[in-house]
Amino acid sequence: MPLALLALAIGAFGIGTTEFVIMGLLPEVAGDFGVSIPTAGFLVTGYALGVVFGAPLMTVLGTKIPRKRMLMLLMGLFVVGNLLSALAPTFAVMLIGRVVASLAHGAFFGIGSVVAAELVAPDKKAGAIATMFTGLTVANVVGVPLGTLVGQSVGWRVTFGIVAALGVVGLLGIARLVPEVPRPEGVRLRHELAAFKNAQVLLAMAMTVLGFGGVFAAITYIAPMMTHVAGFADGTVTWLLVLFGLGMVGGNLVGGRYADRALMPLLYVSLGALAVVLALFTLTAHHKVLAAVTITLIGALGFATVPPLQKRVLDQAHGAPTLASAVNIGAFNLGNALSAWLGGLVISAGLGYTAPNWVGAALAGAALLLAILSAALERRDRVSSAVVAQSVSTAAEQRAATVRH
Repeated sequence: MPLALLALAIGAFGIGTTEFVIMGLLPEVAGDFGVSIPTAGFLVTGYALGVVFGAPLMTVLGTKIPRKRMLMLLMGLFVVGNLLSALAPTFAVMLIGRVVASLAHGAFFGIGSVVAAELVAPDKKAGAIATMFTGLTVANVVGVPLGTLVGQSVGWRVTFGIVAALGVVGLLGIARLVPEVPRPEGVRLRHELAAFKNAQVLLAMAMTVLGFGGVFAAITYIAPMMTHVAGFADGTVTWLLVLFGLGMVGGNLVGGRYADRALMPLLYVSLGALAVVLALFTLTAHHKVLAAVTITLIGALGFATVPPLQKRVLDQAHGAPTLASAVNIGAFNLGNALSAWLGGLVISAGLGYTAPNWVGAALAGAALLLAILSAALERRDRVSSAVVAQSVSTAAEQRAATVRH
């Protein structure tokens, strides 16, 4: 794998840290600003929605800018947003800072996925994408737990200041290691938009929304769930997030390894198992050991879907994949926003801190149904194409026979 993938992984590490670290700090942030935990959950929802809208917006703005330079600009925006969060005097200002940082997220991973795929041979594209996303998963093993520990020990503002510094390191890494990747000739915005006419692209994005939404339904409220239901101490949440991160790393590596070989079967297994595990989490959340095991499995199964879904979008949007790739990253975060909101609703309705797990199971199950539908439509299209090709071939043979006679 090219060294440039390391630079992309560094940027992904910073972005992953700021995206997920808020989960372990919701009680502290809510207490400092005097808001409820479901209200503090809007820091998750706001970030996710910023990714949803920022992904296509920043990608379109960057169509005239070389990809390396655009990646550097996005990391600069990420740094500004996290500094604003660290210095926020009110909850509203912190929410604005989260949104500013989130604007860089989707376009960075979208453009970064395209750059990563172009740096390797065609049969190694999913592996290259997974390598970049390793930064995101490792953030959950190292960055998020340490950020949570720092936030609980000396204040969450220090955590976001450190995250801003990570963004600076990511920016310098991109400047140093990522080569100048030429933009493909003849590709315009209308070509990028044309990818969204492909039903398979839209189905893949819908699977992304629902599948990863299932993960976030549970993980957004992991801190109150584990302290109030499982009986863990506040400081233990850090190590639970480490387990979640380890699961993510393993799932991402498995997804990257097998997505190039058996993409759809991998999605069937991971989405189906994710739905089952999330449903069981409503029971295992009451037992410390079982809860820890379940959290690890949620991370593994959730991130096993990331490389195959991202690769499927790139494959189906061939010729103009940049915008579709970025929008699919937005789709991950639309799922995050949807599930965080739904999870907050069921908690506010008095159904308890484990209720979001049922929401997650339903979302993951719906994603599995879409995967089955997508494969069925693809088989139908292949059969139709084969029939048409056979008809054309038969007609040509008949014309040739007529000419000979």
